[in-house]
Amino acid sequence: MRPKINVGLMAYGMSGKVFHAPFVHQNDGFNFVAVTERTKKQAAIDYPNVISYNTIDELIADENIDLIIINTPNYTHYDYAKKCLQAGKHILVEKPFTATVAQAKELFALAKELGKKAFIYQNRRFDSGFKITKEIIESGKLGKLTEVYFRFDRYRNEIGPKGFKEDPSFEASGLSYDLGPHLLDQAIALFGKPQKFYKVLANNRTGSKVDDYFFIHLAYPNQLNVYLTATMLAAAIPPAFVVNGSLGAFAKNHGDVQESQLLKGMKPADEGYGIEASQDAGKLTLVTPNGGREVATLTSPQGNYGEIFELVYQSIKNNQPFPITNEEIIAQLEILESAC
Repeated sequence: MRPKINVGLMAYGMSGKVFHAPFVHQNDGFNFVAVTERTKKQAAIDYPNVISYNTIDELIADENIDLIIINTPNYTHYDYAKKCLQAGKHILVEKPFTATVAQAKELFALAKELGKKAFIYQNRRFDSGFKITKEIIESGKLGKLTEVYFRFDRYRNEIGPKGFKEDPSFEASGLSYDLGPHLLDQAIALFGKPQKFYKVLANNRTGSKVDDYFFIHLAYPNQLNVYLTATMLAAAIPPAFVVNGSLGAFAKNHGDVQESQLLKGMKPADEGYGIEASQDAGKLTLVTPNGGREVATLTSPQGNYGEIFELVYQSIKNNQPFPITNEEIIAQLEILESAC
C-alpha cells in the first residue's frame, strides 16, 4: 500500500462528479475525504464515506486534508487558491488557473514560499486525439512542419445558465477563457512559447455579452504557424487536429471520448474506457518518393485523465516533476489576458 494523500473537492457539480471524484477514488494513492455541497447532498450516494461540508471555508479548515481540488467558477480560482495555500494545502486548480498573469505569479511564489505544490488541471493533454497527434509530430514523419490547426467546436446557440461564463463583469468569462486554456496548453506543450501571436474574439449568439468565438495565431521559429479556433456555432464539427508538413499531413476528426463516456456513467476502470470507435481513427498521408500518396489510418492511444492525478501524486510524494509547468501557464495567460 502506498502512502495516502487526503483529498478535498471544492464542488460536486458536473466537473467534480465527472472529471475529479472518479479518478481520485480509483487511485490507490488518494483518500477522497471531503467535498463542499451547499445545497444538494449527492456525493455520499456515490462515495458513502465522504464528508460533505456546507461551506468552502469548512473544507479548507479541515486539518486532515492534504490536497484541495479547486473546481469552482473561474473568477474564484485566485482567492480560493490563495486561501488553500495559506492553510497549508497543496492545490490542483481547474483551467484557467487564474484570470491574470499577476495573480498566477503571486500564487506560484506563495506556493514556493510555503513549501506547497500548485498544480493546474490541464486534462486535455491526456485526450486520445492529442496523444496520437503528439506522436505523429514527434516522429518526424511529416518532415518540416508548416501549419498546425487545433479546434474545439460546439453548437450551442442559446445563452448558457452559468452566469460566470456569460457575464463580462466576472473575471475570466467567455469562450476564450473556457476553451482557450485547453488549446493553448496543447500548443505550448508541443511547441513552447510562441515568438508572437495574433488574437481575434467575436460574440455571435443573439444576446451574447461575451466572446463565443476565438481565433489565435501563434507564430514560431522556422516559419511554423499554429492556428487555434473555437466556436459555439459549429453546426458541422470540423477536424479537431490538422497538421501539414513537407512530407505529409495528419488529420484527426475527434478529440476524445472520455467526457461523453463519463457523462453516461462509465467509470475509469470500466472496459472500453477512453478507447475511440474505429471510425474516429486518424488519417496519415505521406508523400512517396515518386510523388504519390500513401494513406494510413491510425488508432489513437487510450485517453486517460487518471494520468494527471498520478502525476500529482508522484510530485507530492516523490518530488517528481509535473509536466505542466509554471512557465507554460504564464505563457498561456499572457495570451488570454492580452487585448485583441
